[in-house]
Amino acid sequence: MNEELIIAAEDYSLLTDLYQLTMIACYTGEGLAQTPASFELFARRLPDGFGYLIAMGLAQVLEYLEKLHFTPSQLEALQETGIFAGAPEEFWSLLEEGGFSGNVWAVPEGTAIFANEPFLRVDAPLWEAQLVETYLLNTINYQTLIATKAARLRDVAGSHTKLLEFGTRRAFSPQGAVWAARAALAGGLDGTSNVLAALKLGQKPSGTMAHSLVMAIAATSGSEQDAFSIFHRYFPHAPLLIDTYDTIAAAEQLAERVKSGEIEVAGIRLDSGDLVKLSQKVRSLFPQAKIFASGDLDEYEIAKLKSAAACIDGYGLGTKLVTGNPVNGVYKLVQIDGIATMKHASSKVTYPGRKQIYRQFAGGKISKERLGLASESLLANEQPLLQLVIRQGKRLQPPEPLAEIVQRTAASVATVPDSTRQIHNPTPLLVEISDSLKQLTVEVQSGL
Repeated sequence: MNEELIIAAEDYSLLTDLYQLTMIACYTGEGLAQTPASFELFARRLPDGFGYLIAMGLAQVLEYLEKLHFTPSQLEALQETGIFAGAPEEFWSLLEEGGFSGNVWAVPEGTAIFANEPFLRVDAPLWEAQLVETYLLNTINYQTLIATKAARLRDVAGSHTKLLEFGTRRAFSPQGAVWAARAALAGGLDGTSNVLAALKLGQKPSGTMAHSLVMAIAATSGSEQDAFSIFHRYFPHAPLLIDTYDTIAAAEQLAERVKSGEIEVAGIRLDSGDLVKLSQKVRSLFPQAKIFASGDLDEYEIAKLKSAAACIDGYGLGTKLVTGNPVNGVYKLVQIDGIATMKHASSKVTYPGRKQIYRQFAGGKISKERLGLASESLLANEQPLLQLVIRQGKRLQPPEPLAEIVQRTAASVATVPDSTRQIHNPTPLLVEISDSLKQLTVEVQSGL
């Protein structure tokens, strides 16, 4: 096995929790591995302060499912652990010959959804549906968190404010950083500083300069103002970071140089201090320049800055965008061999059966949300959200362009009722449980 901890597509099969494989061994031994099963991925509750979620990560799920397979070297490595010494021989042939052959129903990326509503459903042989749980939760949970926070940031900042993703150094891994950049752009941000992610997504990377450039130039060959001149020489349209030493002094000296025609300033970046007072001062000195702010900002801080009349044209979002309260999505068996199943444990009860989300609109807003069985008929003016995206292991549509997902996110957020959309004390949207789903729940609970 390759000892480098770098994930490639051929590693997808092993990127799972051990218990998925031990359960598959049990299913195989008991003759259940090929039994038709359905699992749904959903969040029981939303992160604190969130009124909705923006579904994201489906593109990576589809890629994963299409490429899923075990190589001989992976199977050999599993055998060498000794963990599966008691597994039936059919277990190994199942892994060797298998891939993903099932169907997947999913909510399109960029769609607003709520607690207990499935992001997706997997209908597949039990062993296949079980194996993919870990990877699906990883990509859906993380990208949904980032996309939702990005949508909230855009909502608060407004459509004309520049929002850039600067979170690579704070993301939980290099892979997570690329996913975070993608989800942030899909959720409504304008750009990312992550060069790899930007280029892979057909975008131009965004960024300015760091304090280290100013410190290096000032310490070796000049001053802070010399650093500005040097950076401007090579990147004349990029903002200048002016808070390495004394922000006001740097701004005033720079303004004098602009006045004398020595240098032009397209933008100023502030990364610390009282952003309200500093931005107002900078605006008075540079009325035409764009002012960018960064430094542990989130939607709540931006709301405060706007209410205090800060003069800021754009924001760099990092730590609080790519970290924070997780989306605690779960993946639960809802049907096996045609038998509806549910979890009964206190505070972790799930709804049984294969489900669909039925949505109605009035006046451009969501007027009614119904969680029901997939077999139910549509009521008047209802739209089903879950769509068939993989049939018998093959995706039905090519990957969506990022621009389409961005548009869907903006349109979907706009349909969320204002009281649910607000960032302070949002009112949860009431999701109605259909009569058929209620009846099935009672029947499964009572063992009928």
